[in-house]
Amino acid sequence: MSRNTLTLASDWQWKQRDPAIANVLDELVQHRLLLLNQDSKDTKSTWRRAAGSPSEIHVELLRAGIIPDPYLGFNEHKVQWVGKREWLYSHSFELSAEQLANHVELEFEGLDTFCTAYLNGVEILKSENMFTPVTVALVSLDHGSTQSKGIVGASVQTVMSALSPLSLTSSAPQLKHALKEGKNTLLLHFKSALLEAKALEAKYGRVRAGSCNLGDPSRVYVRKAQYGWRWDWGPELMTVGPYRPIYLHTFKTRITDLHAKASVSAVPSLSRSLELTPTLSGNASDAVRMEISLESADGRVVRVEKFDHVSKVEWAFKEGEVALWWPVGYGQQPLYTVEVIVFDKFGSVLDKASKRIGFRRVELVQEPLSDAPGTTFLFEINGVRIFIGGSNWIPADNFLTTITPGRYRAWLQILKDGNQNMVRLWGGGVYEPDCFYDICDELGILVWQDFQFACGQYPAHKEFLINVEAEAEANVRRLRDHPSMALWCGNNEDYQQVFQWGISTLPAVVIYEKVLPNVIQKLSGDIVPYHRGSPYGSVKEWDTADPTIGDIHQWDVWGGKERFYQDWDIMGGRFVSEFGLPCLPDIRTIDYWLQGTDPIQRRVQSKAMQQHNKAGSHERRLAIVMNENFHITNNLETYAYLTQLMQSEAVSAAYRSWRREWKGKGKQFCAGVIVWQLNDCWPVSSWAIVDYFLRPKPAYYTIAREMLPYTVGIKRTVEKNRENDRPRQFYEFGAFQSIGASIDVWATNSTLSNKDATLRISCIDLNSSWRHNEEHHISLLPNQTTEILAKPCPCPPHAEPVPEPDDDADPPPTTSHSVIVSAVLSDSVSGIVISVDGEQVSISVERPAKGVVLSIEGEGDAVNWSDNALDLIPGESQTVKAFGLGGRKVTARWLGSSQLASSYHSDQMAVPAK
Repeated sequence: MSRNTLTLASDWQWKQRDPAIANVLDELVQHRLLLLNQDSKDTKSTWRRAAGSPSEIHVELLRAGIIPDPYLGFNEHKVQWVGKREWLYSHSFELSAEQLANHVELEFEGLDTFCTAYLNGVEILKSENMFTPVTVALVSLDHGSTQSKGIVGASVQTVMSALSPLSLTSSAPQLKHALKEGKNTLLLHFKSALLEAKALEAKYGRVRAGSCNLGDPSRVYVRKAQYGWRWDWGPELMTVGPYRPIYLHTFKTRITDLHAKASVSAVPSLSRSLELTPTLSGNASDAVRMEISLESADGRVVRVEKFDHVSKVEWAFKEGEVALWWPVGYGQQPLYTVEVIVFDKFGSVLDKASKRIGFRRVELVQEPLSDAPGTTFLFEINGVRIFIGGSNWIPADNFLTTITPGRYRAWLQILKDGNQNMVRLWGGGVYEPDCFYDICDELGILVWQDFQFACGQYPAHKEFLINVEAEAEANVRRLRDHPSMALWCGNNEDYQQVFQWGISTLPAVVIYEKVLPNVIQKLSGDIVPYHRGSPYGSVKEWDTADPTIGDIHQWDVWGGKERFYQDWDIMGGRFVSEFGLPCLPDIRTIDYWLQGTDPIQRRVQSKAMQQHNKAGSHERRLAIVMNENFHITNNLETYAYLTQLMQSEAVSAAYRSWRREWKGKGKQFCAGVIVWQLNDCWPVSSWAIVDYFLRPKPAYYTIAREMLPYTVGIKRTVEKNRENDRPRQFYEFGAFQSIGASIDVWATNSTLSNKDATLRISCIDLNSSWRHNEEHHISLLPNQTTEILAKPCPCPPHAEPVPEPDDDADPPPTTSHSVIVSAVLSDSVSGIVISVDGEQVSISVERPAKGVVLSIEGEGDAVNWSDNALDLIPGESQTVKAFGLGGRKVTARWLGSSQLASSYHSDQMAVPAK
């Protein structure tokens, strides 16, 4: 008999646990009332039909009309009771006598979180970890044995060999009697993670965990997505349910794991090999023959062989047999499918399994620098050192079951289209489903994967360590063979929190420095490097703030010292894995969450606006940054735009400043910049550069321009005539006169070839027709930044230097971030001309215009802009593509435009200066 797998996806029921019923199994009697009273709001007395499995209880309650949408208005407060209750799920399935004569396993990919499972009234497992998949062997033909040796020499994982977070009250032989021919009923009993966490805290003691806007500290005792307790960008929504698929397997022999270790040797040879290790469950002795094949994406069979009685297969490939996998921007992403088929002695197929792999070599290089303290922190792929530009990722929804593979693809395609090459999966979320990493493999996006620990003093008692080890083993096994995997990281800010608090003990150091690296070494060797934590630099006092070693989180603009973003160039580090500035989202997103609220809530400082901004001290901090750079307004549309422009100016300046420090071998003073954050988990004002509804903010586009293969950067330093050494804030914007300025110009070439180009610099006077032009022929070295000019600025005090592209460059450097100082233009106006030809939109200006954001009128299908948030100067025209425009009107807003400028165009129209 070949393996048969049934996905338990339909015909599920759910209800609230009724505390008046002493025995949870007695609640199954109420199945006969199912659907008799579906209009009842009483969740304790009535079983309701679920939308399916996977399932999450808030989604079911919302679908049933029992709770309001927690993403709207103040409804988050109205659903807090859900996380304090216990919940039941039930499902029935049929088994034939033939199936019962074979092995039977139930596989749970994800249970959130404290779950006891019963099958026909027999308890079969207790799970206390949202991140650990569980396989329960219900029928063993080896008479209760938990070990089975076969052609792969691997032990079979049954319910008795599963590590904690499982505890079992029944032995394997007893579990067989839990099954019966015909109808079998599965009951899942979920307890409140919120209350269980408080009970564990009472048992083990209260610890510190982040600030008050990072959830209750008791969360550290529970292996559940930490952001559900509330974060400074997310709501408190304590989810529960079977949030990932559940499978029923019947078989004689099953392939439970296929480890395909694709290796690439060091330069110069870069020779490729593949080590295959299948793991079998069931009657492994029945599997007498195995066929293994490797096939390219275009169907070419690279290799196929048959084996008898082997536990491991090793293949070495000749040059040209398999191609290297490269990150986006450095080459192609060839993927190969490895397939294993297991046969019995009669030649019948017992089982088959396959996975996609790629051949690449990834190294984390930390070596001394020339003429600078510390060491590098850089990624080398297939011998090529790569500057990383990327985004931090949080879960794309509080309700994980609502995220489809298509939505994951849309998010990751946005990241790739924004010229980013890495996504960092932050440690307070989840290990994402397989499709996430599959898409990264396809798109060439490198993955930095945190283990799920964030901002807390985690425990290290015995039960917790066993729990964590099982979690780590399961997820390392699942993710180890993805070519996109570039780094395992032990935690997010746990060392930093303890360092900042001045606490001398961190119990979880045993997790980050022993348990996790040991699991990685055992299961995948050195294929993917490991970093103890982020940030982390030196073992000396767990120092996480040293910019000369390891990675840093740079929060001294929004938080910390609250410095000017214009000082990014002196706030960098060897690798900046977090930094950012928050802003309001698209006005349509704001109007979405304001649904059902009083119209008075549609203002900047309303309670509803604060409800959807979880950042600590956000009003004061944002007001400071805004007032330092803009003339602000209380008009909601304009205020939202200004916050977005502020974010785009700040984060793009960081990318530009820190990418400048990528200066070639021995001088890679900064090797990566990862912005906080790419996405949102609900409609909110946050640090995201793309909001919950996948609507890019201006910062998305300005970062994309800073990460083009060829870029030009320019910095003007103005000297002020001051009589004393007063602090900067007394003279920077005061009455002191400028006595001169200097400019620095640099250019970055991230390709692997030299580039000859022509640099044209224009200086324009905002108050006259004066203009200065100069031209320089330059040669850009490969894969680094080249310093070009350092000279006095040839401009009058209020003129602006602007680098111009070489029209013959292929592709040309971008200049849409032309250095137009926002403060200078706060009161300026610009006559803008927009012409539309199909999906081509061209923009020109009569006077300099900053932050020109194009959009469409009203709702409807989204338009994907090839570029946006543009800076333009007179005589320059920029053309962008508006995919999906469909003849709709285009609107524009820019710094200094009146409210929402009515500048819509169907063919061509000039927008007069206002």
